[in-house]
Amino acid sequence: MRKKRVLVLVHADLVPPDDIAGKAEEETIEYKTEYDVVTGLREQGHEVKPLGLYDDLAPLRSAVADFKPHIVFNLLEEFHGEPMLDQNVVSFLELVRVPYTGCNPRGLMLARDKALSKKILHYHRIRVPRFAVVPAGRKLTRKPARLDYPLIVKSQVEEASIGLAEASIVYSDEKLAERVAFMHANVGTNLILEQYVDGRELYVGVLGHTRLQTLPVWELEIRNRRADAPMIATRRAKWNRKYQALRGVEIGRARDLPPELERLLVKTTKRIYRTLQLSGYARVDFRLDDEGQVYFLEANPNPDIGYGEEFAEAAEAAGLDYGPLLDRLIAIGLRKRARLA
Repeated sequence: MRKKRVLVLVHADLVPPDDIAGKAEEETIEYKTEYDVVTGLREQGHEVKPLGLYDDLAPLRSAVADFKPHIVFNLLEEFHGEPMLDQNVVSFLELVRVPYTGCNPRGLMLARDKALSKKILHYHRIRVPRFAVVPAGRKLTRKPARLDYPLIVKSQVEEASIGLAEASIVYSDEKLAERVAFMHANVGTNLILEQYVDGRELYVGVLGHTRLQTLPVWELEIRNRRADAPMIATRRAKWNRKYQALRGVEIGRARDLPPELERLLVKTTKRIYRTLQLSGYARVDFRLDDEGQVYFLEANPNPDIGYGEEFAEAAEAAGLDYGPLLDRLIAIGLRKRARLA
């Protein structure tokens, strides 16, 4: 790949330093992905400019005019504190005809809404858990009649397991009411009540627009889980290093999957990616129950691509090292822009 001018778009609080020598891991974890991407792109020879945004597009407009990037590497996950507004920043890039990495605005909108994506996929006969939506601020005293316990209570739009804990699994009307009230008070979004499916948690990464490449199936395992603890990817399980060490949390290549099940996961991932009109790259999360049934949980456009995180690790297992992975994402973004020109 010819070397490019790359504008790396990040949250205003996550602009990485040029060097992290001497810093402890806990000091750098907040901006680890941003640092890894900026450093990785520079190691590939690109001219890189990080740009932090919060609630004003003027810096982006100025950077596009002054830096004249060949492409924007989009790591932004919210705007003005709202996760659903990141799609509008991407829409701005489309309006000014600047190529970007990752997902298009329509795919971001469809995938980020966990209820809407499940409705669409259920229509297309992809198996999803039964669910219901509780609007922000509405009290709930009993479960919807069409659902059975246990249920899991999640934000309808937040990512990164925000608000997700063992207490998110509820077994009674009393605990359901408590969790709904807690989530409304602390997260503040619409909630989705979802039939809890016990079983294995599987992830499939995918890259591309029309011609898609899927990555090896990855799995979250919690080896030291308490006998009564549910198998869920809580926020602590995903991000707390001490908790991960205590509970033996491992994310790696799924083992002992029958070949026909792997083929089904690959086929279903591609169907989901196209049905939700995703582009660039994404990770699709599934639950495999004890009877071998696969349930769609959620699609994650623009998943974490920090070095050593599950998407990058799965790509490496497929023969795509970290630097070439970043170049691949740039190439995908540029090809999309070329087709639209």
